[in-house]
Amino acid sequence: MRRPAREPCLPVSGKILQLPPAPDLPIPEVCITDTPEGGVFDSIFRALDVCSRPVIGPAESRLLVIPLRDRRGRATGGLWGSTMFEWLQIHMLFVPEALRGRGIGSAIVAAAEREAVARGCRGANVDTFSFQAAPFYQRLGYQSFGVLEDCPPGHQRIFLSKRLREAPAKTGATTP
Repeated sequence: MRRPAREPCLPVSGKILQLPPAPDLPIPEVCITDTPEGGVFDSIFRALDVCSRPVIGPAESRLLVIPLRDRRGRATGGLWGSTMFEWLQIHMLFVPEALRGRGIGSAIVAAAEREAVARGCRGANVDTFSFQAAPFYQRLGYQSFGVLEDCPPGHQRIFLSKRLREAPAKTGATTP
């Protein structure tokens, strides 16, 4: 029995987005949400990993977290990052205002970089805003490789990276 045809469109805030026609394929369920059901992220991640794995290997992300705690043991700042594909990604770094200027942020980043090297990472990357920590990371040897203008409006999002170790030579590669 043939299913009744459905309109291949998606209502979004009162507007309709047309899906391209695909006569031999079932019409996919498409919805935009900010509250996906459990497992959606993992499903998308696994599907992308399966497609990419033959080229780059498995996508195995591992957290790298260095909390900064007060005397009561509460996290008041620190570093939240992850390692994957031989790179450290610093997602967040925060040092409370009262503790700044004492080398704590530099020490936390240095500890994260040492752990990343121990995990086999060849580099680290971070993004920050123009009103935040770009000069701090540049003093630590990070170099800008991209800027997204007007993000957030009136500012820049700056992407920085730092080589932690040289990449191993490719097998069969010759040096000129």
